[in-house]
Amino acid sequence: MKHTTTGLIVAGLGATVAGAALLMKKGRVRDGAVGFGLAHVVLGALDAIRKE
Repeated sequence: MKHTTTGLIVAGLGATVAGAALLMKKGRVRDGAVGFGLAHVVLGALDAIRKE
């Protein structure tokens, strides 16, 4: 699997997690889940644009 494909999958799953977390009640768990999702979006995007 190419880095582009893997990176986009990771970023997409991160966006899904962050979006689902925003539907939760406010609290520490929600904040953590949003941060976790956004971190995966950033890391997936970096993996997608990485050159070998």
